[in-house]
Amino acid sequence: MTTGIDDAGARLLGTARKAVGLSGVISLLLGILILVWPGKTAAAVAVLFVIYAFIVGLDYLGTAAFGKVSSGWARVGYALLGVLFIVAAIVSLSNLGATTAVLGIVLGVTVGVLWIAEGVIRLAALGAAPSRGWAAFSAIISLLAGIMLLFSPLWGAAVLWLLLGISLVVIGIVQIVHAYKIGK
Repeated sequence: MTTGIDDAGARLLGTARKAVGLSGVISLLLGILILVWPGKTAAAVAVLFVIYAFIVGLDYLGTAAFGKVSSGWARVGYALLGVLFIVAAIVSLSNLGATTAVLGIVLGVTVGVLWIAEGVIRLAALGAAPSRGWAAFSAIISLLAGIMLLFSPLWGAAVLWLLLGISLVVIGIVQIVHAYKIGK
C-alpha cells in the first residue's frame, strides 16, 4: 500500500524527470541550430535584443507619461530614453546583419577584456596558488586569448558562438540521458 508521501514523491520525481528532459531537448535543439545555421541563429538572438530594446523604450515612455516621477526633468529624461530605445530598436531591425555583427564585436571585446583581467589576477595571485605552474600557464593562456579577442573580436565571437553550440549539444544529450535515468 502506498502512502500520500510516496505518491507525492513519485509525482515530484516525474516532474523533475520531465523538466530535465525538456531542458535537455531545448539545449540540444538550440545547439543544433547554432551549429547548422550559426548566422541565422545569431540574427535571431539579435532580434530578441531588438524586441527587448523596444519593450524597454515603451516602458520608459509609459513611466514618463503615467509614472509618479518627482520632477518634470525626470519625466523628460524618461521620455527621451524611451524614444532613444525605440529608435535604436527600429534602426537595429532595419539592418539586422550589422546589428548581429555589432553584438558579436561587443561580445568579443567584453570576453577579451574579462580574460585579460582574469589572467592578470591569476598572475597576481600566483603566490597563493597550490600549483604555481598550472596557475601561471592558465594565466598566460587567458591573457593570450583575451588579447586575441581584442584584436579580432568578431572572429573570436564566432568561435565562441560555435563552442556554445557544441556545448549545448553535449549538455542537451547529457540532460536527456539523465532524465531517462532519474528514478531508475
